[in-house]
Amino acid sequence: MTSDTAVAPQEGNGTGGEYVSRPRLADDVFVHPPISVDAPWIIQRGEHYLRVGADLARLAQAADGTRGHEELAAVLGARWTTAAVDTGVRKLVAAKVFHGGADMHRSAPRRLPRLKVVPPLTVQLTVVHPQRLLSGVLPAMALLGLKRWGVIGALLAAGGLAALAGLGPELSGLLGRPLPLSVYAGVIVAMLVASALHELSHAAVLAYYGGRPSRMGVMLFYLSPAFFCDVSDGWRLSRNEQRVRVSLAGIATQWVIAGSAALAALVPPPGRWQDGLLLFATACYLGGTINLLPVVRLDGYLALMSHLDIPHLRDRAMADARHRIARLLYGGRYRPELPQLRWAVAFGLACMAAPLFIVIPALGNFASLLQRMGTAGAILMVCASGYLIWLLIRGVVRTAVEARTAGATRWRIALSATAVTAAVVCALLFVRIPCTVAGGYTVRDGGQVELLLPSSVDRSVIHAGTAVHLYRAGLMGRTTTGEAVIGSERSTATTAPLSAFAPVTSTTLSLPAAAYPLITTRPPSDRTGNAQLALGKSTLAHWLYDTYLAPCWR
Repeated sequence: MTSDTAVAPQEGNGTGGEYVSRPRLADDVFVHPPISVDAPWIIQRGEHYLRVGADLARLAQAADGTRGHEELAAVLGARWTTAAVDTGVRKLVAAKVFHGGADMHRSAPRRLPRLKVVPPLTVQLTVVHPQRLLSGVLPAMALLGLKRWGVIGALLAAGGLAALAGLGPELSGLLGRPLPLSVYAGVIVAMLVASALHELSHAAVLAYYGGRPSRMGVMLFYLSPAFFCDVSDGWRLSRNEQRVRVSLAGIATQWVIAGSAALAALVPPPGRWQDGLLLFATACYLGGTINLLPVVRLDGYLALMSHLDIPHLRDRAMADARHRIARLLYGGRYRPELPQLRWAVAFGLACMAAPLFIVIPALGNFASLLQRMGTAGAILMVCASGYLIWLLIRGVVRTAVEARTAGATRWRIALSATAVTAAVVCALLFVRIPCTVAGGYTVRDGGQVELLLPSSVDRSVIHAGTAVHLYRAGLMGRTTTGEAVIGSERSTATTAPLSAFAPVTSTTLSLPAAAYPLITTRPPSDRTGNAQLALGKSTLAHWLYDTYLAPCWR
């Protein structure tokens, strides 16, 4: 589902604006009458929706480029004066509803681009208009109604959770051991189908209430592939709870799919089919739960924003949080964006920290896996880390600029910035953290156990006698299977099976690696698995360089 859409206050978006003698609507602007008796008037500008009063909507409808302000006042009726028309026109020009004075020539209506970039890191490609896909869905929804379908869905979702609980030992073992590539491929395909149905359900519920979903397609969301469905037309709905249901429809569908898959896992005997169904059900439940988080522009946030009926809730809360930080560090006077919400600052701080708490744990979980993938994995880590650093720098600069605008003195801004920079430098130079190297191992035909390291690892840190932990790894857990030490610092070039670096059972795919002989103190129970070397402690700066930057050119 797309992020929040611009919604103006009740009488338009701003009071300033250019004077236009004969106003007319811009080519991508449409005036929508209320969808029901208690619904608002909506002016649509491209993909943005402005909620306005009936009088301002009538002015927009009457402005066809042929009438001046006096003529518009006469057409609109006795309540209107030339001054009132002038004020209304300026508001609508400021909101980009009317063409400006320098842009009065009529051009061809603009078509919405198929490819759209949404800052900070989302790229959307429109594939289909979902209205065409709903012809068979809406009659089924109307047959039972949303409430009955909701009861059925809740029963399936709850039954699936009970099934996962009953299959707990199987699920725990599944997440802690490598799986065949065919299982992963099947789960990925199933997740793509579930994601498409997730987005289509947003469109279906919106259309059920009389709205018009505009576009559906694929996107890169924070570098992750996903589907999207633009249901910004939900702002035309009359009641907040309707928009909340539109926002949560995808999560509900995802949990229904998860419940159905978990119940289906009760049928087949242990094997690839059961593994795939359990993994798919777990991924769907987990994905739906993450989607509920209100601190990221996901469905949970859209539901919260719709419930409160506050447009741009996240951006405005983050502005209040930045202002609070700026006032503490730099001083100055700031106007609150959300004075009606006592928790706005806390919510804004959580939204600002969300990318860190989402990306950093993900990097921690996948860092060892990416390290084993050589230079390509190292480049992916650099991109993710660079994005985090950019977010931090942008936030610091933006806070300082806002503080200066709010009256903070230059000397206090410089002093605070110096203190923060000094604290960061001290942390980089004096904080010491454990250092590890991720790799794999294999048992050769003669019984010799070898440590396998990708080319991106700094070999100068490999010394004879270094302890090596051997383990069996899955997607969300690992089990120690052996202990060893490095027998010699001399390595030989070889190829390593993919199963030594990733939680898969494939032995046909291989990667180039360096092999070191191991002396086992506890022989591993598996012939191939993952390995980890403990190299003591290092400064934070050295660890960051060695983990994220140096592997790119080794």
